Amino acid sequence: MESEVVFFDTLRQGLWVAVIVSTPILMVALVTGLGVGLFQALTSIQELTLTFVPKLAAIVAVFWLSMGFMTKTLVSYFQDHLIPIIAGG
Repeated sequence: MESEVVFFDTLRQGLWVAVIVSTPILMVALVTGLGVGLFQALTSIQELTLTFVPKLAAIVAVFWLSMGFMTKTLVSYFQDHLIPIIAGG
């Protein structure tokens, strides 16, 4: 019974960490996509690379800026939750 509780609690925390880590990149992709889509609708420019290149550049920039935060979050999750479970049995 306790092993199921530990499993589901660890799974819940892992999913929450995944949401927290992925939120900055997903939000930037959403805002950039909406901005480019609005620009394309207003100017009637229907170029496929116009949607891809700015979104990719924004995602790479935000990934580069938030890499430290992502690393700290994942390392603390592993050190505080997963390693004690693995070492403890």
